[in-house]
Amino acid sequence: KVRATHPDCSVILYFQEQEAECLEIIRSERQTSAPLGRPQQQGCLTEWDGVSCWSAVPVGQSRAVACPDILHIFKKSEALIRRNCTESGWSLPSPPYYNACELEAIGSNNDTEAKASYFVTMKVLYTCGYSTSLAALFLAIGIFSCFRKLHCTRNSIHIHFFTSFILRGAAVFIKDAVLFSDESVDHCTMSTANCKAAIAFFQYSVLANFYWLLVEGMYLQTLLLLTFTSDKRYIWWYILIGWGVPMLTVCVWVVTRVQYDNHGCWDDYTSLYWWVIKAPILLAIFVNFLIFLNVTRMLAQKIRSPDISKNYKQQYMRLTKSTLLLIPLFGVHYVVFALFPEHIGVDARLYFELVLGSYQGFLVALLYCFLNGEVQAEIKRNWGKWQSSMESNVFNLATQDFTA
Repeated sequence: KVRATHPDCSVILYFQEQEAECLEIIRSERQTSAPLGRPQQQGCLTEWDGVSCWSAVPVGQSRAVACPDILHIFKKSEALIRRNCTESGWSLPSPPYYNACELEAIGSNNDTEAKASYFVTMKVLYTCGYSTSLAALFLAIGIFSCFRKLHCTRNSIHIHFFTSFILRGAAVFIKDAVLFSDESVDHCTMSTANCKAAIAFFQYSVLANFYWLLVEGMYLQTLLLLTFTSDKRYIWWYILIGWGVPMLTVCVWVVTRVQYDNHGCWDDYTSLYWWVIKAPILLAIFVNFLIFLNVTRMLAQKIRSPDISKNYKQQYMRLTKSTLLLIPLFGVHYVVFALFPEHIGVDARLYFELVLGSYQGFLVALLYCFLNGEVQAEIKRNWGKWQSSMESNVFNLATQDFTA
């Protein structure tokens, strides 16, 4: 049947394939009759009428075809459409396609306009969301980088996590620019190197995003297990997991698509090869959920332990509250939607992944940076030093003017 593709494009690709097959039959018929100098037979030649391919028949005979077999487009119908071959050529289809082949329930023009307006509104919302997230993430990275007291393994992992969100936001804007910048382009048949590269980069950024969240959970668990001992030796393992595993996965996916399913723009989610991307994401979410349960258990034990000082308890709470909030927040809807086919719950899926997902970067910057007590104290301390320096400079200038 139809190759894996978007449901909206399936009907277009179906008729393109049927037309190509029919034109190939017509071409072969002409090639076999022309070299031998045979006169064309008395009858109706093979013809493509835009819906079906009618094979050649002699005058007085007829052909019957079934309705196009396209899932979610046409209802199952037993009716046959017939055409007779007459002296003047093919007769009109009887009954007409629009009577014999009943379409699935589709919306009216008003529904179509409302749907177009809905997608425009959604694009505005997620554009604002990603723009807000990118601004917050760049500011957070700047804060962690500028203040030397904030340089540590924990904040270094946060910076990598922020970077994965920046890549994800940038990938969305790049994908929109490549795929939807030109309205005259047929997106169902678009198959350029640029659009494939944009989709591959987008998949890499999404994978990196989930795996750096996994690293955040792993790091938190390591801290609780090692009780704040030196953790610098693990940083390269974290980098390998956060950036290396997504890179390896995307490379396997790209090679697989090039070899076995190199059509379209690789943005179809109904293909079996989509599981090359989907399975590692589900694995990361599952492992993070186990970490979430384990960290909650260890935290409860340490807080109840009489051997832990009040200061350490506060440190444990500060380190865990952000990650424990993020782990269930990220990917829960992904697991729910993964249990259903891609065409089920499209509106809800788009809302969660695009609109709410666009503000996740802002939420991460807020939790890990702007609401971080250590960061707030460092900013206040440097702000106080800057104010004291400015007051001192003003006093020196005033003193110099007075003595002059």
